Amino acid sequence: MKSSDSAVRQPGSWQSVMVAGSGLETLRAGQACTELGLAWRGSDGKIGGELVRHARRLGCDLLHPAEAETAVQVTLAKASRQAGMAFVGPCVSLLAAMHDQLASRQLMREVQVPLSPLNDESPSLHLPVLVDSRGQALALIEHEILHAGRAVAPSDRLTPEQRIYLGQLAIKGAQSAGLVGLVTLSFTLVGNSLGFISMRPGLTGYEGLAEVLTGLDLAVEQLRLVGGGRLRRPRIGQMGHGPGRPGQARLHMLSRSEGFLSGGPGVRLDRPRGESAGTPDARLLVWGRDADEAARRERRALTEWQGIL
Repeated sequence: MKSSDSAVRQPGSWQSVMVAGSGLETLRAGQACTELGLAWRGSDGKIGGELVRHARRLGCDLLHPAEAETAVQVTLAKASRQAGMAFVGPCVSLLAAMHDQLASRQLMREVQVPLSPLNDESPSLHLPVLVDSRGQALALIEHEILHAGRAVAPSDRLTPEQRIYLGQLAIKGAQSAGLVGLVTLSFTLVGNSLGFISMRPGLTGYEGLAEVLTGLDLAVEQLRLVGGGRLRRPRIGQMGHGPGRPGQARLHMLSRSEGFLSGGPGVRLDRPRGESAGTPDARLLVWGRDADEAARRERRALTEWQGIL
């Protein structure tokens, strides 16, 4: 399968990017555009075909879905193709297959990636994978969503051997689909058995966990790869192995807009401007050389944010 239904050009040839969505979900996509020297615009509350028409009126020639769910990306990709705009993501047919659980499972079955039993409620492991137009792929570091608004990377449920195997499965799945850019594949681990659940294209909001542990900006890499760039390797080994195992990273969704954070080593706050109070408008990322150091930094940051100091 091809990665796009319309011609995808080098980032330097794009004139302007329309980023779908609003608030926190557009933050990393907008930052990546700016870092690559691309002009970008927000969606002004417009969605679907109306958003694409709005983008064309503004002279945009690339649509970025930001952190949109796969179903929304299908709609945006269709509208982009009809309008002759490039789209940051897979082609419509592949997006539709990724949205359809049975279709995505069949795709994995065909390349002999083991499947999780249907309706299995075991905790999931989520692994981002980068793929370039030459088919070269890199699995980053898996994360586990502990409960709503909190995640950790890497998972402490995997042995080093299971982590390597997970990366191999994820790469095989991403390459077989003909993906270019960024995709997150999700698996269950039951006993010693890993099984594929689903895959989601593009940004999900949890990329920061892999970013702080590898030094790769996944939002930037996504745009680079869609534009034809070559895969770049992180500063540590694939899947977090030697030299320099990455330690631990933790993510918290924060909803108090009046919170304060002074920063410091191993602390990052992703927070857009202008969000209303009471909404989940910030992501706190903390990391350390090991779980103890990450936990200390987490306690300090949350104490500051909650105004206890």
